[in-house]
Amino acid sequence: MISQNQIDKASNFLKLHKEEKILTLLNSWDPGSSKLIEASGFKAIGTTSMGISASLGYPDCQAIPFQEMVDAVKRIVEKVTLPVTADIEGGYGKNINEIVNSSRQILLTGIVGINIEDSYDLNPKLVDSIEFCERISAIREMAKSLGIHLVINARTDVFITSSGSENNRLKESIDRGNKYQEAGADCIFIPDVWQKEKIRTLVQEIDAPINILSNPTNGTGFPPSIKELEEIGVARVSLGSSLMKSTLASIRKIGQEVIEEGTYKRLSEHLEPIPETLMAYKMATEKNKKH
Repeated sequence: MISQNQIDKASNFLKLHKEEKILTLLNSWDPGSSKLIEASGFKAIGTTSMGISASLGYPDCQAIPFQEMVDAVKRIVEKVTLPVTADIEGGYGKNINEIVNSSRQILLTGIVGINIEDSYDLNPKLVDSIEFCERISAIREMAKSLGIHLVINARTDVFITSSGSENNRLKESIDRGNKYQEAGADCIFIPDVWQKEKIRTLVQEIDAPINILSNPTNGTGFPPSIKELEEIGVARVSLGSSLMKSTLASIRKIGQEVIEEGTYKRLSEHLEPIPETLMAYKMATEKNKKH
């Protein structure tokens, strides 16, 4: 059920979190966007749950039927050769057994990593840290029983959902991050922290690779540049749903101009230079190179 190729990809993906060079992920939502990311030279692909959901007409926060999410992830894995890590939100389950079963189904699509978060529907009340640690440990044991080291990126939503002072939220993020690492997480994901000194503190105080999000649509600013994040010691940076949202925004802006003005200025801006547009199409649709 788990191939040697998948096991090797998982091992290589884990190594990318421990290198001096930062791991940069663009987050895809379908085979075409995934193939384009692969052809652009990235070392791995992360899915965006919001992007997949939106591409199928659903809002974010586990509104999509789980089987549709599994099918979407499987289509992506089948079309690329890079390791794929899947965003499974809160785990698509109401208890540990359901969450482990959902994680297993996603794992069997051929992915090598998951993002799992400690909130449901961005509820201000986070999952109890001990309970969340139990989920991480259970997923780790499930993957181990299948003979693979699934790369678990444990996301804490302290800065997205919680109230309180910045210092208190930073302290709780550090506390949760270290607990999650001890429970079996390979990387700790803290979205919506974008200030350089806060990121530096997280890197120094959490005993695990750190994933930072670059997504100003969440109401934050952009984090420091990739080079600066690498110098701070950040292991991984991802763009989350921002790439998909920028695509949707482009469609809306172009459509508004066409229907209101009857002109094509925005379309022209997005298409130029034409040869590069055609190349992007070719990269997204070229024949699958997998053997």
